[in-house]
Amino acid sequence: MMRSLFAGVSALRNHQVRMDVIGNNIANVNTIGYKAQSVTFKEQLAQTLRGAGAPERGRGGTNPQQVGLGVDLGAITTIHTPGSLQSTGVESDVAIEGNGFFILSDGNQTFYTRSGVFDFDRDGNLVSLLSGLKVMGYTARAGHLDYTRGLVPIEIPLSTTLPPTPTTEARVEGNLDARGGGPAETTLRVFDSLGTEHDVFLSFSQVGANQWEWIATDIDGNEIGRGELEYDTSGALLDSTNSGTIRLQPPGAEELEIELDFSRLTQYADETDVSKTWQNGFPSGTLTSISIDVDGRIYGLFSNGRSAVLAQFALADFANPAGLVKADNGTFVISANSGQPDVGAPGTGARGSIRPGAREMSNVDLSKEFTEMIVTQRGFQANSRIITTSDEMLQELVNLKR
Repeated sequence: MMRSLFAGVSALRNHQVRMDVIGNNIANVNTIGYKAQSVTFKEQLAQTLRGAGAPERGRGGTNPQQVGLGVDLGAITTIHTPGSLQSTGVESDVAIEGNGFFILSDGNQTFYTRSGVFDFDRDGNLVSLLSGLKVMGYTARAGHLDYTRGLVPIEIPLSTTLPPTPTTEARVEGNLDARGGGPAETTLRVFDSLGTEHDVFLSFSQVGANQWEWIATDIDGNEIGRGELEYDTSGALLDSTNSGTIRLQPPGAEELEIELDFSRLTQYADETDVSKTWQNGFPSGTLTSISIDVDGRIYGLFSNGRSAVLAQFALADFANPAGLVKADNGTFVISANSGQPDVGAPGTGARGSIRPGAREMSNVDLSKEFTEMIVTQRGFQANSRIITTSDEMLQELVNLKR
């Protein structure tokens, strides 16, 4: 009878723990990146009243007689199924589609999270808005991601600038009137090693049947390039004359040597038009905004119209995510049973991809939690009746003395 009292007490205590877990799940139904937990019970050690007997002397064997001593917690398991994604429109909000965790650090300890609520602080550090921890990843040098440095805090200051790119190639497109009619002129705008703009003036003059001469001059009228163009009878430029070179020495900058491409310049009996030009140089630019792709690469958009990769998120995958230990602010830390993190770029290995402008919601299923609540409540009520009934039986036993 006393065993039934203790069994009932153990059941009340553990059903209360189960209700605590359910209550915490429901409380976090709208928590970004929250992972629900479930409780599993196990039977406590049973007391053996009589052991098993082997068959002998023509009689069959007997089974053991045991009385259980109640219930105990078997496991409280974190369920790492993905939550639904909610679009926020905030570029620095990111979610993971698939396996993996974002990597955060306070400089001493590493944390892992599915909550990608990030933004940049005043120093340009990408941090979690929930904890202030820095987001770890890979940085870029000269427009290329550098994986040799390993994981570093992602830092993109607002003062980030893109250095100028001097012009090395240029192209002129259009048509030169096969009927002649005077020279054709166009202006080619190029950039030096300091990002300074320079105007190069190109003029085309017909010097014979299907033959033209081009001359390039700088703003002071100095000749910086000359060549000939020769066309076949169908108006197509001969390969031997479809290119040229100009050299310009800007003050205080490196000499510009620019390869000119005339391969798209035709000669038909049509109006002359050589106004369409292209060149590959750019001035310097300051950072105006960022964008993130599905591979977690962070691109900077600059005032000169260019974009360049600046950094990339890193993701960590685990052999046993359920073995991670919950920390505060929606983070986890490794344990002896989680395994070591497998760190790499999103979309590589078993790691998932990145969804920019979205957040991963809680994976709590309210219908399941309410069902578990009812079952837990009934279990608590039933076991409270065990205690009440055992107490009444003990009271009857005490009353035998009267």
